[in-house]
Amino acid sequence: MPKNNWSRLPLLAAFASVMAVAGNAMAADAYPTKPVRLIVGFAPGGGTDIIARAIAQRLTALMGQTFVVDNRPGAGGVIGGEIVAHAAPDGYTLLMGTPGPLTINPNLRRNMPYTLADFAPVSQATVSPFILVVHPSVAARSVKELIALAKAKPGSLNYGSAGNGSVAHLATEQFKALAGIDIAHVPYKGSGQSIVDLIAGQVQILIENAPVVLPQIRAGKVRALAVGTKKRSSLVPELPTMQEAGVPGYEQSTAAGVLSPRGTPLAIVTTLNKAIVQVVHEPAVVDIFARQGVETVGSTPQQYAEHLCTELAQIGKLIKAAGIQIQ
Repeated sequence: MPKNNWSRLPLLAAFASVMAVAGNAMAADAYPTKPVRLIVGFAPGGGTDIIARAIAQRLTALMGQTFVVDNRPGAGGVIGGEIVAHAAPDGYTLLMGTPGPLTINPNLRRNMPYTLADFAPVSQATVSPFILVVHPSVAARSVKELIALAKAKPGSLNYGSAGNGSVAHLATEQFKALAGIDIAHVPYKGSGQSIVDLIAGQVQILIENAPVVLPQIRAGKVRALAVGTKKRSSLVPELPTMQEAGVPGYEQSTAAGVLSPRGTPLAIVTTLNKAIVQVVHEPAVVDIFARQGVETVGSTPQQYAEHLCTELAQIGKLIKAAGIQIQ
């Protein structure tokens, strides 16, 4: 695992980068005066892209300037992150941030082109719960039964993920560690392949983001056992949390939020934050999010900074404990 100093940053270091420019003379009442780019580090049509486009469309209507989604896929979102980290701190180049470029890759890659402190968090827009699902043939209808089954036959069950170091891989490794079970990892080249093989019975277990598994749960093709969030999810309120289901300390979800380059004037960050919080709570946007398997958040910059710093440290510990490396 690469050595980096991100986890040594004070919890509010990212937010401090915003506060440090509070005296900047640039006024927010003139912002925006030209189109704004919202960089997405993934291909069009994916979950992050859909979230970004819903936000950009409503910001365009609210703020009177065009917010353009600019897809820059590659390197697990790092290419998009680098563009924003090195952009002018004027509020006209923003990042749709997710764990890949912000908290996972920095713990896996040796030569990251930026650090978390290169960004000024604006707002966490959404959260997507992880859901533990199993193939219908698995003789377990609860998390406790699944753990008992795995302990009775160590190594006999396997789980899929979207690849080595993916969020699904990390989420399941945390489950393994906290539950004290031995299940085998089968990495795929994307979540689409892993869910297909789960439905086919090639793997028995999958812990994945709600957008990936919700359609299959609703179609009755997989059995859902629990969600990874601290509180029950409004998307599947009938499911217990992993902690309720007998795995104390388990928490896994995927946050998506907006960031600007470090040094962006506080007045602009504040203006953007107010607008983003407003649009993500609009009923039409909430509906779009719900259909994608995500829930609305709309946080303050400080809350998003705290989330990112905490997640960065937690993922680092999990990767180190599990011995995960990029092949």
